[in-house]
Amino acid sequence: MLAGLQNVTFEFGARVIVKNATWHIQPNERIGLIGYNGTGKSTLLKLFVGQYSPSEGTVERSRSTTIGYLHQDLLSFETDGSILEVAMTAFERVLQLEKEIEELGKKLEQDHENNDLLIQYTDALHEMDTLDGYTIHHRTEEILQGLGFANADLQRPFLEFSGGWRMRVLLAKMILQQPDLLLLDEPTNHMDLPSIEWLEKYLQHYQGSVVIVSHDKYFLDRMVTKIVEVYQKELHIYKGNYSYYETEKALRVELQQQAFANQQDYIRQQERFIERFKAKASKAAAAQSAMKRLDKIERIEETEIERPNIRINFRVDKTPGRVLATLKHATKKFSKLTIVEDASAEIDRGDKIALIGANGKGKSTLLRMVAGVEPFEGERIWGHNVEESFYAQHQMEALDGTNTLLEEMQTCGSQKTDMELRALLGCFLFSGDDIDKKIKVLSGGEKARIALAKTIVSKANFLLLDEPTNHLDMHSCDLLIDALNKYEGSILLVSHDRYFISKTANKIWEIDDHKIREFKGTYTEWVEWKERNVAAKQAAATASATPAQAPAQPAGKPAQQATPVVKSAPAAPGPTSKPPVPAAPINKEAKKELQKQQRLFQELEQKIAELTGQKDKLEASLADPATYSDKNKFVAAEADYKKASDELGKANRQYEQVFEKIMELEKTL
Repeated sequence: MLAGLQNVTFEFGARVIVKNATWHIQPNERIGLIGYNGTGKSTLLKLFVGQYSPSEGTVERSRSTTIGYLHQDLLSFETDGSILEVAMTAFERVLQLEKEIEELGKKLEQDHENNDLLIQYTDALHEMDTLDGYTIHHRTEEILQGLGFANADLQRPFLEFSGGWRMRVLLAKMILQQPDLLLLDEPTNHMDLPSIEWLEKYLQHYQGSVVIVSHDKYFLDRMVTKIVEVYQKELHIYKGNYSYYETEKALRVELQQQAFANQQDYIRQQERFIERFKAKASKAAAAQSAMKRLDKIERIEETEIERPNIRINFRVDKTPGRVLATLKHATKKFSKLTIVEDASAEIDRGDKIALIGANGKGKSTLLRMVAGVEPFEGERIWGHNVEESFYAQHQMEALDGTNTLLEEMQTCGSQKTDMELRALLGCFLFSGDDIDKKIKVLSGGEKARIALAKTIVSKANFLLLDEPTNHLDMHSCDLLIDALNKYEGSILLVSHDRYFISKTANKIWEIDDHKIREFKGTYTEWVEWKERNVAAKQAAATASATPAQAPAQPAGKPAQQATPVVKSAPAAPGPTSKPPVPAAPINKEAKKELQKQQRLFQELEQKIAELTGQKDKLEASLADPATYSDKNKFVAAEADYKKASDELGKANRQYEQVFEKIMELEKTL
């Protein structure tokens, strides 16, 4: 066992978070910690790391267990260093050794005959090699790049980045530390889809245990094999992923409700018997026995609904024309960055379009272009009877800080009653006295939820939504999905929540090569189509290369970096038929360059094997007492070892560059 809670009770004042809770975390587990907002998920993580102490019971941690804890409070961390330097602080001992080796080297230059210094220097070099310290720069760069950072960003100051990007840097540091237990509180917040997919693949092969708090059902489904739910102040454990939990939870609730109803019938029967016969001498003893039986019964609790299943209903006042909006020859550039160039697209009545892709591709910019709030070259043609409502983070600035939440909702002109508006606010995690709070005292996340509530309560027939599920829990997200599916208008949305996209969108837009590529189908169908397209191109590339030319993937290389990116996404056929893969003309120059790179790849493989063997021999030589007892022999061996290490590192980097070049060339064939 790595860590655990044993009969733990924890309270905030009079409010009980958990009561008599037991939970043990074993090695190599993947656990999703779930529950409604405010039920205490983050509190439980803080109990594990010792930030809180239980009122009763014990928190168990093995002395040898190392714990990494990623949480939103880390955003207060400040430093003048670059993001590369911040992430590399994970290697505290290696960085210390680098300084020690440098200092010992300077001392040895002045005192060649000092055997003690030679031994210390040799021991430090050996420890550095044992810790794989010569590769920390490369490993750190690889993790940061997997989380979405470009090479040009690595030397930029940490404080130049937004909160979401800073959190990625700190996540990279935590991953590099490789603790036995990773506690991740909403790790996918502010991540784009490629970064989330990279994190999934990395954590699936992580050697330690991982506990994840997340509202992303898709992420949990693919990541975890156990669910721990905080429900009714207790911990309920389910062995399976999130989909299994949903099925099993519904069954448990049904069985508990049936047991509760049966017990209540029995209790009522016994109470009627007691009331009827307690005054009769002939039945008094039986009545007393019945009372004792009732007192000893362990009462079954009724299955409470902690959050009401209120439905969000949209109203559309006007029916628009067939085409809501058209972009023609649209071009948008920021200095040297091109978002779209001579791009065209059309939004039809009934379209529910998800605009997806990596951060920096310009998804939110394109959304603003369609909304008419972002200038660009080209045309935006608005359809007949179109009434739009646009939700984005900056919409928070339009809120009136002097209004209460209810007063702000009343300004929408939706003609909903106060009771209906209160119910709607409840869907967005506002209840009780929250309704009477002033807008100005709300947090950023709370203001975002109010802005979203105002957007969807309007009578618009065209909704433009930028990350609408940020700051929502699973229950609220489900209510929003249900509402959008019933909505009779059209939608264009940007989201990194794959579950949300898969449940709402009937079309996919992707910005690719500065064009808008449209896929007519759901997100799941789009993923399947992309995979088929990639597989077809890989098969074609393999067929065109001889077996000796087909490159192997470098050890330790993240799988997605070796997956070609599809460069076009035409409209897909129906989900039951496979889209045709058009034959592309063979680029002779590219094929020639590919063969050249493949030969270089094989040469580098052989060179790396030779350098590795050379380095191993030199390392054995340095460990030989006969070497470090002879100053001249030691200095020569140490210089040769350093040279071999540098050459090996350079060869490995060139190896990966050639590999990526091969993959890029294969895409063009």
